[in-house]
Amino acid sequence: MIVMENVEKMYRMGEVNVAALKDISLRVNSGEFVSIMGPSGSGKSTLMNIIGCLDVPTAGSYELDNIVVGGLNDNQLADIRNKKIGFVFQTFNLLARESAVHNVELPTVYSDMPEKIRKQKAQEVLEAVGLAHRAKHRPAEMSGGERQRVAIARALINSPAILLADEPTGNLDSHTGNEIMEIVQKLNDDGITIVLVTHERDIAAYSRRIIHLRDGLVEGEEEL
Repeated sequence: MIVMENVEKMYRMGEVNVAALKDISLRVNSGEFVSIMGPSGSGKSTLMNIIGCLDVPTAGSYELDNIVVGGLNDNQLADIRNKKIGFVFQTFNLLARESAVHNVELPTVYSDMPEKIRKQKAQEVLEAVGLAHRAKHRPAEMSGGERQRVAIARALINSPAILLADEPTGNLDSHTGNEIMEIVQKLNDDGITIVLVTHERDIAAYSRRIIHLRDGLVEGEEEL
């Protein structure tokens, strides 16, 4: 599913080039559940952005589901993100004035999916995360855990092959965080490839493999 060979990412800061990633080579197989851990500044977010086709490497090669990402233009990258990748963020990123079901529908609004099918699919994925009964509620009327469930449902609406979760429990208490991770684990059991960024060991323990980053390098891997 994910193949990186000697990936580097450089940023220009004033007169200085800063290496965020250095010679990263890794593989994630279809159906795997992998966590990425590392201290602040280790390159976790940069790596996640490249995996999610939000950015491209400065050097090296990256293939996502047999597609070479490096040579694609912005429209092609957006098409891959929309069709193959679901994103879940620490801050939920929901529209405050919209209902749960409309937030979930958003990734399909500019697709050719008929409106009736969009609404039906949104209701189905809300049900899959145990939130069908809150479909008409707005984010302000929900708990943090419920908002994250809405965000997960939104990530699932286009039936992605891979789910990228960036600190998905970071704004939640431990009990609610474990509930969210149980949902993520079930999605993996159902065949979705999961790549999770976290700084919490107990959250990473839900995965089957941990990739440790430090100073832009893969420091090691750990099978669970």
